[in-house]
Amino acid sequence: MARPRTTYRCSACQHGVAKWVGRCPECGEWGSVGEVAVLSAPRLGAVGGPSVARAVALVPTTPALPLTRIDAQGAQQRSTGVAELDRVLGGGIVPGAVVLLAGEPGVGKSTLLLEVVSQWARLGRRALYVTGEESAGQVRLRAERTGAVHEQVWLAAETDLATVLGHVEQVEPDLLVVDSVQTMLATDVDGVPGGVTQVRAVTAALTSLAKARGLAVLLVGHVTKDGAVAGPRSLEHLVDVVLHFEGDKHSTLRMVRGVKNRFGAADEVGCFELREDGIVGVDDPSGLFLHHRGAPVPGTAVTVAVEGKRPLLGELQALVAGSGLASPRRAVSGLDGARVSMVLAVLERRGGVKLSDSEVYTATVGGMRLTEPAADLALALAVASAALDTPLPEGLVVLGEVGLAGEVRRVTGAGRRVAEAARLGFTRALVPPDSGTMPPGVRATVVPDLGAALRVLRRG
Repeated sequence: MARPRTTYRCSACQHGVAKWVGRCPECGEWGSVGEVAVLSAPRLGAVGGPSVARAVALVPTTPALPLTRIDAQGAQQRSTGVAELDRVLGGGIVPGAVVLLAGEPGVGKSTLLLEVVSQWARLGRRALYVTGEESAGQVRLRAERTGAVHEQVWLAAETDLATVLGHVEQVEPDLLVVDSVQTMLATDVDGVPGGVTQVRAVTAALTSLAKARGLAVLLVGHVTKDGAVAGPRSLEHLVDVVLHFEGDKHSTLRMVRGVKNRFGAADEVGCFELREDGIVGVDDPSGLFLHHRGAPVPGTAVTVAVEGKRPLLGELQALVAGSGLASPRRAVSGLDGARVSMVLAVLERRGGVKLSDSEVYTATVGGMRLTEPAADLALALAVASAALDTPLPEGLVVLGEVGLAGEVRRVTGAGRRVAEAARLGFTRALVPPDSGTMPPGVRATVVPDLGAALRVLRRG
């Protein structure tokens, strides 16, 4: 008979340790390490030979098949009716897939999912929307305001997991939306709603339901103050797709960013605009991140970022002001603070632009977030333009990663980025060496280092 033994395991990341500790050494969570029982098979010593472990073989209920005989028709994506969401999902949602949509409170998750179930119903399929945060009447009022009312959209206000499973048996939907997974309660599991144990149990039960019935499931998840998905880390491992719904509360722009996707690319981005009458997809969002399209203004530079397969033009703005403080202020919005500090240091040391006694403010336009190194050169030129009070030439787009030695490094897909800029009317480009063939109509200038780029700025 198997002999039980005990070990200690973190409930957040499943990391095992030899003895109890207050804080998990792997993920840093406090109070998540608990004692668990592990069954080990007995060892049988053979005469004159080494000891071996005995395993009991079981007859599988579903036999293994050659890969060539597996039918993949049931795993084809089905459109949700929302083109921008389909882009992020890789073409649509797969029957039996579990999708986790996480975002900050008030960003518009429920509004987006109401639009999804409405479009899903208009395609002739049935959807069940389960809300644990609002009453049915509140959801109906929002649906009327956004035009999401449809007879094939079924609504239930429940927090008990067993009751939700009963609704699924009665309605027999093709799509199940649970808003949110932190409000669901499994009565046969210890813990409070939203706790580590409850969230894992609820997600595991809904995942098993999805796989058994071929039911597509959309789960709404909360995020922590750091922007990570709330709950145990294993929650992201249980689901098939993890999406982050992002957006500035002071802007109408919203972005759905893929973090994990078992059925497609995990780096795609969908753009939406939140309006009073609902949420709509933006299929050409580049113009949303540009402001100064007329006469050039000192302290601005335009670059092209790539989100998934989509090139997006973004405008960086900088302001350099004198300061009497020993440590002048550095303020960053929409950019990586550590990356900005590095570019400022290189700009002063390698480019000769004195910034140590000045306050520097850097930001992006339209709530865009630029974190890839391809925006380094544009950031450096925007700051230099503000410090010298000299605008960049009109119709110029800037690409390149800046190294610590002041060199400008090649970026991926430079031709595709410049082609997107040319489509929006840009006629000049600063590009790193070995950037490949540029599209017609754009005069490209190769800048091997930061000094060459600054000479273009000074010449105008």
